[in-house]
Amino acid sequence: MEKKEYDAVILGGGLAGLMAANTVAEHGFTVAVVSKVFPTRSHSAAAEGGIAAYIKGNSDPNDDPDFMSYDEVKGGDYLVDQNAAELLSQKSGEIINLLDLWGAPFNRQPDGRIALRYFGGQTYPRTRFVADKTGMALLHTLFEHASGFNNIDFYPEYYVLDIVKNGNNVNGLVAMQMKNMDPIYLKARALLIASGGLGMIYKHTTNSYINTGDGYGIALRSGVPLKDPEFVQFHPTGLYPSDILISEAARAEGGILKNNKGERFMAKYAPHKFDLAPRDIVSRSMTIEMREGRGFEGGYLGLDLTHLGKEYIMDRLSLAYDAAKTFAGVDATEEMIPVRPAQHYFMGGIDVDITGANSDLNGLFAAGEAACVSVHGANRLGSNSLLETLVYGRETGNTMVEFLKNHKNVEASDGTDKILDNAYKYIKRENGEHFGTLLNELRDIMWENVGIFRDKNKLEDAVRSIKKLKERSLNMYVTDKTTNYNTEVFNALETRNMIDVSLAIASAALNRTETRGAHFRDDFPERDDTNWMKHTLAYLADNDIEIKYKPVIVTKWKPEPRVY
Repeated sequence: MEKKEYDAVILGGGLAGLMAANTVAEHGFTVAVVSKVFPTRSHSAAAEGGIAAYIKGNSDPNDDPDFMSYDEVKGGDYLVDQNAAELLSQKSGEIINLLDLWGAPFNRQPDGRIALRYFGGQTYPRTRFVADKTGMALLHTLFEHASGFNNIDFYPEYYVLDIVKNGNNVNGLVAMQMKNMDPIYLKARALLIASGGLGMIYKHTTNSYINTGDGYGIALRSGVPLKDPEFVQFHPTGLYPSDILISEAARAEGGILKNNKGERFMAKYAPHKFDLAPRDIVSRSMTIEMREGRGFEGGYLGLDLTHLGKEYIMDRLSLAYDAAKTFAGVDATEEMIPVRPAQHYFMGGIDVDITGANSDLNGLFAAGEAACVSVHGANRLGSNSLLETLVYGRETGNTMVEFLKNHKNVEASDGTDKILDNAYKYIKRENGEHFGTLLNELRDIMWENVGIFRDKNKLEDAVRSIKKLKERSLNMYVTDKTTNYNTEVFNALETRNMIDVSLAIASAALNRTETRGAHFRDDFPERDDTNWMKHTLAYLADNDIEIKYKPVIVTKWKPEPRVY
């Protein structure tokens, strides 16, 4: 097996990984960035609507960082670690100014200042944007900057199998080059997991096909817990029937959700915020409308942009227009866009503190959607995901720098052969169950039983069913026995990760007997601060999930009714 040594290895080439890579490389350390796609194809590119920020002198004159932090805390239904929210708000302006300096092509106001728009749950408009292609623009900006360092090496189209460790110390990771299955051991003192989300565990998701929860699965197998995995966000406006994202920017610019009677139904669910209530509230409201017969045949509602005018739509919402036209055959300047809720984001993630460090494994860090700081709590506000990747990508990069200054190399263990054996077994096995069968069953289970509305019976059934899938996955095999671009093997490895992560989500959701943010229990419809103002820590224990807890950090804002 080929072996290369670096100071730090970063799993993931999206915004969080690239920002951390830039930060670590600036201090002279060697960095490897490993990704199963080329960095500019990372899922960060799919974030459309904008990036939230308070910029002194370039914000609403009534706004300030405390208002921004309060919006995050309230939006997260008070499960947010408030010191993390405050840091996010305080650093937001610095990040935007840095990106502006690096060449990000932000939309501008007539006087030249960076433009801003309202997003859901915001007291004042503070979302900065590049039309409705913000993530793509920022991703290219960061990749261009990172490409200027001669101490950053990129490993695109490499699939990471597992963490190598010696005792409680990280020693890097083992990966496979996807074009030929050649393994490589990337030895390092520090490992950052910035591998993004897990949308493909759900039947309906706005996520790209690469979002299979690999970082979460790798962490769980290494004895590291997922924090708050029960909190999964569903975006209100997935395009029907493809589930491609129609950005929240469409509603921020004046788009209106309507039912089959032509009613603006959000007026009765969120009379102050209407269509720009937080995503969990809008998604549940839409589901209720369809359940009660006010949806269109096939199961969708309408997003009306027609009153905005063609010129405005093409200037501010061209991506939404193109998606509706191409994938639904709808001209958004003349008719409503068909939309329905779909899985979008994971508020849970690898347990880290405000510095991005994990306390269970020395030298392990996480950032972006792969991590749970927890800055989003029980529900993320729109346009905060891009901000988190960059603020905490940089914060975590700085933490890694201090770690590298103070920690010498630890000799590697001999666990690399076992990691490879566990990967090759799917191609060596001649029969069993095909990964596709297991994956399709898993996605149905998660959508039907661990979706927008949950209850004890559904969740118990989900846990039982996923445990059976985990047992059946021991006999998983693939039909392609070649090593040349064998996508089946990597699909099987992804399925292994998705099953473990789904078990953590379903088990934690069953355990949390309350409703909070995106976790809605029909059988426990009220928030219970007395018993559940605490974070879940979910550990993988063979074929089960062991649950522990840690307190929520409260600095200024006591829980109060969450009304919009």
